[in-house]
Amino acid sequence: MGFEEYNPTVMDHFLNPRNTGELKDPDASSFVENPACGDMVKLTMRIRDGMVAEARTQTFGCAAAIAAASALTELLIGRTLADALALRDRDVVEKLGGLPEHKLKCSLVTQEAVREALAPFAAKI
Repeated sequence: MGFEEYNPTVMDHFLNPRNTGELKDPDASSFVENPACGDMVKLTMRIRDGMVAEARTQTFGCAAAIAAASALTELLIGRTLADALALRDRDVVEKLGGLPEHKLKCSLVTQEAVREALAPFAAKI
């Protein structure tokens, strides 16, 4: 299977991922791995006034995982912590305009990365 199974939005996020890298001295961070396929995402965020001011990811995985992590950063920036915690993998898939059925599992690491990174803040929200 080639890249023809992905829509143009997914391909754009895969080929030109947004907000890549790692923030120095982040306020929130996580490293998650999808045991089903081996995709890995490191998420770092800077929190200001109860909102996600910056978000960056480092992703090792397939095109769907890289695109999903890229889309996640765009969804996170500017959200309150409560709204960020409410994000689900389906929100990432929707932002991408869909993923092939057999690649939906690749977006699950995004939801887990946010939950893990913001867990220390969850009780205060």
